[in-house]
Amino acid sequence: MYLNCHTYYSLRYGTFSEIELLQLAKDHGVTQLVLTDINNTSACLNFVRKASEYDVRPILGIDFRNGVEPCFVGVAKNNEGFLELNDFLSHHIHNEKKIPEIAPQFKEVFVIYPFEKVLQHEKKTFAEHEFIGVSVNELKRLRFSKLLEQRDKIVLLQPVTFRNKRDFNAHRLLRAIDNNTLLSMLSVTEQARDDEHMYAIPNLAAYFSEHSFILENTQRLMDACSIYFDFTTDREPQNLSKYLGSTEEDELFLEQLCQEGLPLRYPDINQAVLDRLEKELYLIKEMNFVSYFLINWDIITHARKQNFFYVGRGSGANSIVAYLLFITDVDPMELDLYFERFINLYRVNPPDFDIDFSHRDRPVMTQYIFNRFENVALLGTYVTFQSRGVIRELGKVFGLPKDEIDLLCNGNVEASRLDNISALVLKYTQLLHGMPNYLSIHAGGILITEKPIHWFSATNMPPKGFPTTQFDMVIAEDVGIFKFDILAQRGLSKIKETLDILERDRPEEFAKFDIHDVKAFKKDPKVNNLVKTAQCMGCFYVESPAMRMLLKKLEVDTYLGLVAASSIIRPGVSKSGMMREYILRHRNKGRAEELAHPVMLEIMPETYGVMVYQEDVIKVAHHFADLDLGEADVLRRGMSGKFRSREEFQKVQDKFMDNCRKKGYAEKLIQEIWNQVASFAGYAFAKGHSASYAVESYQSLFLRAYYPLEYMVAVLNNGGGFYKPEFYVHEARMLGATIHPPCVNRSNADNRIYGKNLFLGLGYLRELEQRVMERILKERYLHDDFRSLEDFLDRLIISIEQVSILIRIDAFRFTETNKHELLWKAHLFLNKTKKIDHPKLFAPRHQHFQIPSLYSTNLEVAFTQLELLGFSLCSPFELLVEAPLNSSGSKDLERYLNRNIDIYGYLITVKRTRTQKGKAMFFATLLDQQGQVFDTVLFPPVAEKYMFRGRGIYRFYGKVVSEFGFLSIEVIKLQKQDYIQDPRYADMKTSVKVFDQKKTGEKAGAREENIEVRE
Repeated sequence: MYLNCHTYYSLRYGTFSEIELLQLAKDHGVTQLVLTDINNTSACLNFVRKASEYDVRPILGIDFRNGVEPCFVGVAKNNEGFLELNDFLSHHIHNEKKIPEIAPQFKEVFVIYPFEKVLQHEKKTFAEHEFIGVSVNELKRLRFSKLLEQRDKIVLLQPVTFRNKRDFNAHRLLRAIDNNTLLSMLSVTEQARDDEHMYAIPNLAAYFSEHSFILENTQRLMDACSIYFDFTTDREPQNLSKYLGSTEEDELFLEQLCQEGLPLRYPDINQAVLDRLEKELYLIKEMNFVSYFLINWDIITHARKQNFFYVGRGSGANSIVAYLLFITDVDPMELDLYFERFINLYRVNPPDFDIDFSHRDRPVMTQYIFNRFENVALLGTYVTFQSRGVIRELGKVFGLPKDEIDLLCNGNVEASRLDNISALVLKYTQLLHGMPNYLSIHAGGILITEKPIHWFSATNMPPKGFPTTQFDMVIAEDVGIFKFDILAQRGLSKIKETLDILERDRPEEFAKFDIHDVKAFKKDPKVNNLVKTAQCMGCFYVESPAMRMLLKKLEVDTYLGLVAASSIIRPGVSKSGMMREYILRHRNKGRAEELAHPVMLEIMPETYGVMVYQEDVIKVAHHFADLDLGEADVLRRGMSGKFRSREEFQKVQDKFMDNCRKKGYAEKLIQEIWNQVASFAGYAFAKGHSASYAVESYQSLFLRAYYPLEYMVAVLNNGGGFYKPEFYVHEARMLGATIHPPCVNRSNADNRIYGKNLFLGLGYLRELEQRVMERILKERYLHDDFRSLEDFLDRLIISIEQVSILIRIDAFRFTETNKHELLWKAHLFLNKTKKIDHPKLFAPRHQHFQIPSLYSTNLEVAFTQLELLGFSLCSPFELLVEAPLNSSGSKDLERYLNRNIDIYGYLITVKRTRTQKGKAMFFATLLDQQGQVFDTVLFPPVAEKYMFRGRGIYRFYGKVVSEFGFLSIEVIKLQKQDYIQDPRYADMKTSVKVFDQKKTGEKAGAREENIEVRE
């Protein structure tokens, strides 16, 4: 009887989920109803999937509105009608068009106009598929309306938006948030009536006793509707089913591609390779995944033709077919990758390919996919209301001052001391928490379907300009649509740009190697030594302090060791305590045999009986707990959290426990193994995933080993990595580069390397306008370098404020004139008259001004760089009020082992974490006075007393300790050191420390090639 039901996917309007709607229907004895969210179809598929569990027959529709103003309700007679509705809604969303007051001539859709709208537009004639909707509240007015004569056209249109008073209050808050207004100022026209709730069927019958024909009309309309989506385990995949046109052609083509790839991947083909290939091809055909592979092959083939870098990873990396098709660069034979993780007869969904492209290339590849295939959309995902965000929104809605909102957000308030308004904010925060706020885009998911995308949902059009589904990946998989993951990654951009720099500046070196010859890199002692010594700054996935620490502890110097390390570092392994156990077993031969359960050691000999990869969960579930492979894969997928709440995961967990007990395992052992499985919690990698990452790491490490300066420039030009740009500039200096501040003649927007001279990009100047930078580069490109400041000012339209930035950073040092003098010249040159924005016919005559002799100190230069670049190019230790009292550094740690050390360090990064008891502690990485890295740890007692107070130099006193050969300092106390007062705003005579008063650029120290930068 209900033709207009809303969930919280009627964004910032509805107040409960589609599951709660079904429960509400069951509680009221309602056996069929129509889900009609406002301009949204996000809940539709899951509503259909779950309806049978609540004895409800689902029907789908859309409540079309402009804002909150109703236009009409469309109810799909069938799936074709749902397609029509989605096409119609999507067209208006994509083109930002208003919904028309009168519906189009749908073929398989019932259209219901609200009673008020019919009166307003004086609509008197209705097509066969059109109806008038009357709510319980509008019955009184119907009695006195001529519309009562349209007996066959009147149906019940009672909106269902609330369950109770609390829902209505939540609705009003959501409307106030949406309108960015105080609750007290919220217009009644912006909210629903408080009677939009569900009545039990007998109550409805009583209300409409005088107009029973309305209920009969409604029943007939609903009986004429039927919607079906297949959610069974043996459902047909909904992806594009054929690549070439027929299954036979696809299968032959896949076999042909594999045969072409065999000699390229395996120069010495053996029987094991052929057997594995035959087995995989059989299963791929049996499971109807041929087109899935061919589409991925199509995507990477186009990328290869464009010379785009990519990395294929995910569970598909376990496949020899993927390796032969060049979708991945991971050899599953070399790594003995677990085949069943890739594909098995129990598995409904296809193997997962994540294909990473450079962040510069991904938009091009996405556009190619949309052009190449017919039914394509990006996969949607919902951003939900989170506690702190809701508190801020509700605080504004209730009119709380910012200070009080901040206090509530921090959570440092006692409930007993809250006033009524603050208490309401916290109360309704709990209610709104987790509700969808707005639709976003999945990180990389693209859907390519056999049927039109709108068969399944309407699509939004985000700023990226590609249609995006109104449902997420979980329900997509449930209905049989499997995503293609096309992701962006800056690590690949760094590799690509390094090669571009080498090809441009050192073509003979560029010709010496093939970046895809990873097998050669794996055997290179210079590359492996970088891994062993953890000299990995800037290198993909291996540069973080935690990874550097792990590599040293494991003494990793091989590709296979790095594959394991890439997975061990993940929170799933470390949280379970098995990372430490793995290190112990790795370093102490015999420990595994002594401590590991024999079955676990037999299952995972190469990882010493420790679960490291996602495949290990399947192995343990299958061999240790006797689950079949299908059940084991449910367990593995459950780790991701996406399915953890689902009943099938709970059933498998119960069976895991029961089977282990039947096999006679001790309860303590069962719990220990289960805790290891559970602790993965979605953070573990597939082994093929780790192997793919390790391939890219080795490519990065090779470039850093042999072409360190070019590589570091590429790192800087592509957004850095784990650390701030300042530290990659420092690393370049440590690797032999001479660092120069931006220059109008030598710098580009990005950084540029000339031999060993690294010129910082103009883009580092925070206040330099983009358009000014573009003008400089264009003018230089078209008409050669600038010869002087006057020449620069003649050729460019620029304000005194913008040219001052360039002068202050010393971007005109090629003129061999002090920057203070240049500033005087610029001010005198740029008078207040408006410059003519066209080329001058004749070179202008310049007036010569007599300017007093001026000079700059190194200290002024350093502080100017701090202001304009965000960091200085001199050593930060030179900026201290008091010089360090010692020169202790990383080189001294071994000498001080198990003793206390006094050491100064410039802060690189701090990681805050908590102990199992919830107490805060810190791990900090710093640079010593010699520019080397060292690590510190502040345990809770020290962390309570001392805090890091932002960037700067700290003096530490602590004990040097070693764990598995990794040296660090357990801090006892620390003190932040003061910088000297900025001399540009202080009297130099009163400064505590006086720098060398030499003129910086005293005749500016010669040409660019000879400039020396203070270390």
